[in-house]
Amino acid sequence: MAVKKAAKETINTSKKKKTVAGAKKGDAYKFSSLNLKLSPTEVFGVAIKSEIEATKAYSKLYEMVKNEILRTKLKFLISEEKKHRRILERLFSQRFPEEELKIGEKSFLPPIEISKGKKLSVSDIFKLALKAEKTSEEFYKDAGQRAEDKESKRVLGYLGRVERSHYFIIKSEIDMLDRFPDYYKVDDFHLGQDMFHVGP
Repeated sequence: MAVKKAAKETINTSKKKKTVAGAKKGDAYKFSSLNLKLSPTEVFGVAIKSEIEATKAYSKLYEMVKNEILRTKLKFLISEEKKHRRILERLFSQRFPEEELKIGEKSFLPPIEISKGKKLSVSDIFKLALKAEKTSEEFYKDAGQRAEDKESKRVLGYLGRVERSHYFIIKSEIDMLDRFPDYYKVDDFHLGQDMFHVGP
C-alpha cells in the first residue's frame, strides 16, 4: 500500500504546471509546449513575439538564398507573418481597450539561433521553421478553443489554418532541398531535361 501511495504522489506531482505571475485561475490559456498557463492578455504577447521571430527567420533565409522562386515564397511568408502580427494587435485592442500590450519575452516557437552560436544551414533553418509552423498551428488551435468570444475564436482559428498552409509550403521546400541540395544557391532552377547543358 505504501509503495502504491508513493507512486501516486509522484504522478500527481509530475502533472503540476507552473503559473505565470498575475495569471488568474479559471481565466487562463494552457499551452503545454511552454509548460505554463497564460492569461488571455499574455496569449497575445507570446503570439506576437512568435510572429516577430518567424518574420526574422524568414527574412534571414531570404538573404541566404539566390533562387528567385524560393525567394518569392519566402517573401510571401514574411508578409504573412507581418499580417498576423497586425491582426493580433488589432484583436488585442478590441478585446482589451484599456490594457497595454506587452510583447512576451518567451515565444512558443522552437529557438532558431541565426545570428550567434552554431551556424545553421538553409536546410537546418527550414526544418526548424517547419516545427515552428506546426507549433504555431497547435498554439492558435488551443487558444481558439479556450477563447470565450466568437471573434477571438474566429480569428485564432483562421490563424491556425494559415499556419497549417505554411507548414506544407515549407515541407515542399525541404523535400526539394533533400533531392537537390544546391537548389537554393542558383538564380534559376529547372527540372528534367532543362537541367542539362547540351552543346560545345
